[in-house]
Amino acid sequence: QPRLEESGGGSVQAGGSLRLSCLVERYTYTKYTMGWFRRPPGKDDEKVAVAAIENDDSTIYADSVKGRFTISQDNAKNTLYLQMDNLTPEDTGTYLCAAAFGESLRHPLNRWSYGTWGQGTQVTVSS
Repeated sequence: QPRLEESGGGSVQAGGSLRLSCLVERYTYTKYTMGWFRRPPGKDDEKVAVAAIENDDSTIYADSVKGRFTISQDNAKNTLYLQMDNLTPEDTGTYLCAAAFGESLRHPLNRWSYGTWGQGTQVTVSS
């Protein structure tokens, strides 16, 4: 079973930047979709889509982060990234990495499309 481990979270002021990483362990698939989701503070059952990327490097973003966030991957390092710039307090939350192996998703910004999740890394943006 592949395992996902996020890192890179922290506390920043509005306008600042952070770069999140997601290490994918025990990963052998050539076809996949990977995504980033945000769990808002106090809402344990909610996962808000941020961005997704497929094995061919095609990407899709939620409207709220377009122009500010960039999703990328380094296959040699089995690592997914999320560069977050011009952060706002509304971006605060736990950021989770998700993966769907062996398929190209019809709805890559839908949380229910993913079967493998990491534990998350906390991002706090103060005004």
